[in-house]
Amino acid sequence: MGDFDDINARGLVLVGCGRMGGAMLTGWLARGLEPGSATVIDPKIADGWKGRGLRLNAPLPDDPAVLVLAVKPQMMADALGGMPRLGETLVISVAAGTTIATFEDAFPGAAIVRVMPNTPAAIGQGISAMIGNGAATEAHLDLAETLMRAVGRVVRLDHEDQMDAVTGLSGSGPAYVFHLIEAMAKAGEAQGLPPALSLELARMTVAGAGALAIEDDEDPGVLRENVTSPGGTTAAGLKVLMDPETGLPPLMARTVAAATERGRELGRGGK
Repeated sequence: MGDFDDINARGLVLVGCGRMGGAMLTGWLARGLEPGSATVIDPKIADGWKGRGLRLNAPLPDDPAVLVLAVKPQMMADALGGMPRLGETLVISVAAGTTIATFEDAFPGAAIVRVMPNTPAAIGQGISAMIGNGAATEAHLDLAETLMRAVGRVVRLDHEDQMDAVTGLSGSGPAYVFHLIEAMAKAGEAQGLPPALSLELARMTVAGAGALAIEDDEDPGVLRENVTSPGGTTAAGLKVLMDPETGLPPLMARTVAAATERGRELGRGGK
């Protein structure tokens, strides 16, 4: 049996087909989801999804295998036209900052899995963290993991309160890396490189180092030491970057802490 057999038989509903929803749908279709089994609810659906056999803004099927929520909860009721009645449906949320309890109120008794992906999912290079509620069985978690593996790697959390730290680290983290590329490119310019050349060097250095860190699966500290000759250029640069008071470690700690705390505020209903 294929991973999508039950879903193709019972149907999948995707609410929200923006950047993240669209990336997931692309991955699912490539891995065996039949277009006719997918009901996509999005009032602003991109034209590129039309004419591909999907059920676009169609009535919801009865008791689909999965309901995937890729919109903010305040938009959900509008998108769905009220909450559907579900039987054995697994509800998966990729809405950042929205607690399982919020969805348990909307879908009483349902198995719910909360997932935090990140934007590299758009090219199948995401990392998603997931946690289920009390009604979510191992089979439900396996199904959620199968769906999220379509856009990258998946990790499972022990407690929902870990999700805010995940959001602060990997959810928001791509933006930190993009800013690192910006900062490295500007620094290269300051040392006399033309802007386009400096940007290309910075972009490929970050991308290549990230790929090497995954490929080698080595402690990143060891990879760093492998590049660092005593008294050499890298050592001179790292002396500044690794300063315990003014360098990257305390700055990154503050950055992730600020994003994590903001996630907690939003989870408590903060503005």
